[in-house]
Amino acid sequence: MLVVVAPGQGAQVPGFLAPWLELPDVPEQLAAWSDLAGRDLVRYGTKGDADEIRDTATAQPLLVAAALAAAGALFGHVAEAWRLCGAVAGHSVGELAAGAIAGTVSPDDAMRLVRVRGEAMAHAAAAEQTGMTAIMGGNEAEVLAAISAAGLTPANVNSPGQVVAAGPAAQLAVLEANPPPSTRLRRLHVAGAFHTHYMAPATDALRRAAAGVAVADPRTTLLSNLDGRAVRTGSEWLERIVAQVSEPVRWDACMQTLEGLGASSIIELPPAGTLTGLARRALPGAALLALKTPGELDAARSLVAAHAVNTASHTPEWRLLVAPLAGTFHAEVAAAPDGQRRNGHITAGVEIGHVDSRGSKHPLLAPCAGHIVEWLVEEADPVNPGQPIARLQPETAE
Repeated sequence: MLVVVAPGQGAQVPGFLAPWLELPDVPEQLAAWSDLAGRDLVRYGTKGDADEIRDTATAQPLLVAAALAAAGALFGHVAEAWRLCGAVAGHSVGELAAGAIAGTVSPDDAMRLVRVRGEAMAHAAAAEQTGMTAIMGGNEAEVLAAISAAGLTPANVNSPGQVVAAGPAAQLAVLEANPPPSTRLRRLHVAGAFHTHYMAPATDALRRAAAGVAVADPRTTLLSNLDGRAVRTGSEWLERIVAQVSEPVRWDACMQTLEGLGASSIIELPPAGTLTGLARRALPGAALLALKTPGELDAARSLVAAHAVNTASHTPEWRLLVAPLAGTFHAEVAAAPDGQRRNGHITAGVEIGHVDSRGSKHPLLAPCAGHIVEWLVEEADPVNPGQPIARLQPETAE
């Protein structure tokens, strides 16, 4: 299954957009999005220095525009991307690009929203001197305890080996002077404590802007940073986009969901590298590609051809859903093995159940729309990694 992901703030580097301007139609598209963003994205993406593109009001629209431009180059048009993607996800502001790729919001409306988001978060960040520090390695429980003891917030839980603390700069300095055991700390080049209560004013501004945006239900599986679950409706996606500004990013949960869905390939849109780096540990065995320049487009298209959801000559009669890890299986009521919905319709991305493992719940999501034709385990059965759970008849095979 092909997954496309869009990075968040902090991934940008000076000049990263320059090679993409050599493609037909990209300069014109970026110029149009620059008007919507209120920023000269072409100049910032080619000539802006590190300090200029660090500015939140500039960085966020620049990131979304770059991801959408590359998606258009890869798939022919952003509006066609969902047909080949088994799932889409974005990290922080990358969720706006992901929403457009999944057909939930138009690219132009995504740019209108990111303008408000970036400007509002920049304004909120200016109210107090705050920042973010990445913590790599160590024991996760000890890391989270140290963050809490310092009066900070775990704003990004990216993986078991990477948590980002956020809060007042003075308290970040205290944490950096007394790091948790076996960790490395790095202050991030961002302007404030994103995804914490310090961003509450930005949430209010974005909610007002979102009221005028038309949305549609996702046309492929679209994951949310809030808890890693698939979003089922356009209205739910929009509400989560607003709330997420002041809520922690659970990218680790997104990776767990992708593992449960059977992600076999991940393409990260530019400025790429961060999310494929995290996926290397979280999804061993998956084919990964960081799409940094147009020079990687041929390799990306090869991955699309090999892993996209509808590249087969025919739709399989059924798909096997398997346990993502060892634990105890529990079905959701709407899809319980007792037959309540044995012949009922299951939508793409719906949680048919979860595996309890060491106190954590790992969702098992339907990779496509269809009907469950056979349950292969009973409620509360112990399961092993890769053990078949159910057979799903895809909607297009009926």
